[in-house]
Amino acid sequence: MRTRRGAVAVLAAALLTMPLASCGGDEKAAGEGFTVGLLLPSRTVPRWEHADRPLIEAHVKKLCPGCRTEYANAENDVTRQRQQMISMITKGARVLILDAADTRALRSSIQEADRAGVPVIAYDRLAEGPITGYVGFDGLQVGRLQGEALLKALGRAAGSGDVVMMNGDPTSPNAEAYRKGALSVLTGRVRIARSYDTPEWSTQNAHTNMSAAIAALGPDGIDGVLAANDNIAAGVVAALKRAGVTDLPPITGQDADLDAVRRVVKGEQYMTVYKPFTKEAAAVAAMAVAVGRGDDPRDSATTTVDSPTTKRVPAVLLQPRPVRARDIERTLIKGGLYTEGQICTRELLAACARAGLTG
Repeated sequence: MRTRRGAVAVLAAALLTMPLASCGGDEKAAGEGFTVGLLLPSRTVPRWEHADRPLIEAHVKKLCPGCRTEYANAENDVTRQRQQMISMITKGARVLILDAADTRALRSSIQEADRAGVPVIAYDRLAEGPITGYVGFDGLQVGRLQGEALLKALGRAAGSGDVVMMNGDPTSPNAEAYRKGALSVLTGRVRIARSYDTPEWSTQNAHTNMSAAIAALGPDGIDGVLAANDNIAAGVVAALKRAGVTDLPPITGQDADLDAVRRVVKGEQYMTVYKPFTKEAAAVAAMAVAVGRGDDPRDSATTTVDSPTTKRVPAVLLQPRPVRARDIERTLIKGGLYTEGQICTRELLAACARAGLTG
């Protein structure tokens, strides 16, 4: 990683040769407004569009009223995300926030940004290449929380139980971390009867894989499902219901999507993992604005992480939280993520009452 002084010098030179994006005025000094590029990976996972994007944009504006956020969504297309990065650099973005559609495939694009003097802050997924900072969660801990919850749900049946692992997208380093974290808890304590990857974290792909597991093990032969996120859990639930299973096995999840929280209330999904993305969005906005102003990213970081290509990346790692039905009010409602009314629709009033929510 180049030094702060060198990076600022290269950035200044690059900006002199690039057309500058409008920010409500001329970008003449680092203390004035500038453009922050925000690149998210897909629309498949609801949180990107519904939560992360508006939260990051709002925090950037709060910290830097003269700044603007240039947004792009890759829609799971690596080539599109490369083009989006090039476009933002060409238009004069001073710093990029990147949640890579494929962390390995985007390495060369991050190198190009580095050569152009545009710092890249990895968001939620630890990208490869010369990134300036990282904001996210400990993926191993997320997997451990899922594995621990599944073991608790299985109880005495754990020793003889058959578990299906529905892992995330194989191109995501987070998916591998979640899998390793879960296996660190489950190995030797349950039988992993089947294990599948889920390209694009897609509900449909999860449905297809779960249908294959049901065909192999039988509709009553699955004691628990380690689903890496809520999108995948939705496909699992749908496949089990289609197979005629009425007494669903415990199913994990992640992201605290509203539909998943409702499934937890109904008893269709055992738990989800909430990663407080309000704090995550605030942290990445703060780091991006600071770096865009020429400050050292270490001033915004709380720790460092090592990527496959870069050592001691300044980072902010936040704590994930397991959420079962009994945790919804304390963690999600009082935490400001959802209101009781959003969760407790008319058809869920009885279930909400059983979960300690008044509806």
